Amino acid sequence: MNKILYALLFLPVMMWSQHTLKVNVQNVSNANGHIHIAVYNSSDGFLAFDQVYTSKTGVAVHGTTVIVIDDILEGTYALAVFHDENSNEKLDTNFLGIPKEHVGFSNSKMKTFGPPSFKECSFVLQGDKEIKVTIK
Repeated sequence: MNKILYALLFLPVMMWSQHTLKVNVQNVSNANGHIHIAVYNSSDGFLAFDQVYTSKTGVAVHGTTVIVIDDILEGTYALAVFHDENSNEKLDTNFLGIPKEHVGFSNSKMKTFGPPSFKECSFVLQGDKEIKVTIK
């Protein structure tokens, strides 16, 4: 009985703290394939496919592709985005592991050697938010 009471008391609070993140993916070179967004909520496992907090995919639109991610709790997040031009649902890389498809990160640019860190890409979500990510 106590579990039911706690659930009824805290369910409205949990629902109020869920927000919408609108991501404007800029510099999309063509309308081929899809745009994939991975949302991470920790530096542990950042950019690991099995450590994604949530993800969303949308059809690529030349120029700017807008993707809305619903039901995200307040917290600190970082985004990794890529343009899956051939729709094979993975980031294609060369033999050195360098991306062959366009990629981008929230609040950051690709480094000369390797991707940026979670800290460099992170942002705080405390309400509905709109951000821009430029892919290259």
